[in-house]
Amino acid sequence: MTTTSQSRDTGPQPPGPVLSVRQVLTLDRVLAGEPEVVAGRDRLDRPVRWVHVAEAADVGVMLSGGEMILTTGVLLAGDEARQAEYIRSLHRAEAAAVVLGLGRAFPAPPEVMRRAAERCGLPMVVLHRPSPFAELTEEVQSRLVRRKFAAISMSESVRTALTGLITAGAPLRRLLDEVARHSGCPVVVTNLAHRVLGTAGERSAVDDVLRDWDRIARQAGGTAGDGWIRAELGGRGERWGRLLLCGYRGEPATGRLLADRAAEALVLHRMLGGTCAHSWEEQSAQSLLTDLVSGVVPARQLLPRARAAGLPVNRRTFVPLAVRDSEPGRLGRTLRLLGLPGLVAELTDDTHAVLLSLARDQDAEALTAHFAARLRAAEPAVVAAAAARTAWEDVPDGLREARHVADAVAGSRTALEPPAVVRLRDVRLRGLVRLLRDDPQVQSFAERELDGLLSEPDPELLDVLRTYLATGRNKSRTALLHHVSRPALYRRLEAIQTRLGVDLDDFEQAASVHIALLAHDAQQG
Repeated sequence: MTTTSQSRDTGPQPPGPVLSVRQVLTLDRVLAGEPEVVAGRDRLDRPVRWVHVAEAADVGVMLSGGEMILTTGVLLAGDEARQAEYIRSLHRAEAAAVVLGLGRAFPAPPEVMRRAAERCGLPMVVLHRPSPFAELTEEVQSRLVRRKFAAISMSESVRTALTGLITAGAPLRRLLDEVARHSGCPVVVTNLAHRVLGTAGERSAVDDVLRDWDRIARQAGGTAGDGWIRAELGGRGERWGRLLLCGYRGEPATGRLLADRAAEALVLHRMLGGTCAHSWEEQSAQSLLTDLVSGVVPARQLLPRARAAGLPVNRRTFVPLAVRDSEPGRLGRTLRLLGLPGLVAELTDDTHAVLLSLARDQDAEALTAHFAARLRAAEPAVVAAAAARTAWEDVPDGLREARHVADAVAGSRTALEPPAVVRLRDVRLRGLVRLLRDDPQVQSFAERELDGLLSEPDPELLDVLRTYLATGRNKSRTALLHHVSRPALYRRLEAIQTRLGVDLDDFEQAASVHIALLAHDAQQG
C-alpha cells in the first residue's frame, strides 16, 4: 500500500495506534521535566512504537526500531567515543528518539552526543528537571496501548459494518458511504485504467477530487505524499482495482488499517457479484445517469464525475436515448461492438437510459439509427431518441425527453409498428396527452368521456374502440385486427356508441373520445 500527494481539512479523525515524538513531548509528565530538543528538531514526527529505560552502552543491539530510549547516561560519562557510538548505534537500530535526563552524569547537554545525533538525524531531548522514568514510561505505554486498542476497535467496527452491508446485498455506493463516514474524507474506487467506479464523501470535497482527476490519478499510482492512502483490490494473484482515501487527516497507520479493511470488504463484495444486480461499472453509470435524469444535482456539478467515469465530454455531441424491452447487458455489448462511447443505466424494470458521446464531426442521427438497427436485430426493443445536444447542461432535458417518448410509445396499445428510432415528432398527440396525464382536469375529462365504458368495465369493447380510433376509424382494418366479421364489428361499435352516448362518425365527438382514451391509457400506464 502506498500514499500519494495532497491533504484536505475533513475534520477530526480517530487516534492512530502510535504516538509521534512531538506528541510524547506534550505529555504532562514529560513537560514536568522541562524537555528541550537539542538535535533532530525536524524529525519530531517520527512514530514512537514503545519506550525503554536503558543505561547499557550497547542498547542498540536489543532494539527492533521505533523505540524512544530514556537514559541518564551514567555509563557514558567521561568517554566521548562511547557517547558518539551510543548515538550511532541507536540510529542504526532505527530508534525513534533518545531522551537524556540531566544530572550527576551530565549536568549540561553533552556536545559530542548532540553533534552525533544531529548528523544522524536522531531526535535528542534533554530533561532539565528530574523526572521519574518509571512514571514517564507508564504514561507513554498506557497511551500507546489505548491507541492500539482504539485502532483495533475501529478496524473491527468497520469490518462488522461492511460485512453486514454485504450480507444485506447493499450496492457498492452504500459500502463506500460507510468507509467515508469512518475516514472523514472522500473515497474513490477505480479500475486499473484509473476510471472511477464509485465515490463517497462530502459532495463538494468529492467534486474537488474529480475535477482534477487526471493529474491525481497519475500521482496516486506513483509518488507518495501526505493524506492520500491507496489499497490495491484483487484476488487470486490478480489486481483489478484500487481504493483511495483522498486527503485522510488521521494517523497514517490508522488510515492504512482502515483502507485495508475497506479493501477486504470490497474484494468480498466483488467476489459475491453473482448475487448483485449490477457490476460496479454499471452501478457507476446508474448513479450518474439517475442524477442527470432527476435534476436533483445540477449537470455542471456532474461533469467531473462523467469525465472521471471515462465518458468523453470535451467538444462532444451527446445523444440521449431511452430503450425499452432490452436486456441491459446487450445494450453495453452493442455499444462496445460498434465502438460507441456511452453509458447505460436502468431507469425502470423495462426502461434503460443510454447516453452516447460522439465526436462533433460524426453523424449523430446515422450512428443512432445504426445502433438501433443492431439492437433490434436481436430483440424487439423500442429505441427512443431526443435531439442531439452539444452542451452538457442540456443533457438532462434530453434524457427526460427520450424517456417521455419511450413511455408514450409504450402507452400505445395498437398493433402499429413504431419506427426504428422513435422521436418526439413521432408520438404527436399521444406524447402531449402523456405529458398532461397527471393534470386533475385531464383526469376528470377522461373519466367523464369514457364513463359509459368504465362504470361497467368491458375490456373487449375498450380494445375495439382503441383499435378503431388508432386506425383512423377504418372498419375493415379493425375487423381484421380483432379477427371478427364486419357485421360483428358493427354491433360492437353500436354498443360502444350507445354506452358513451356519442356518434363516432362525427369527427369532433370521435376526436374527443380518442383524446380521453389516450389520457385514460396514459394514466393506467
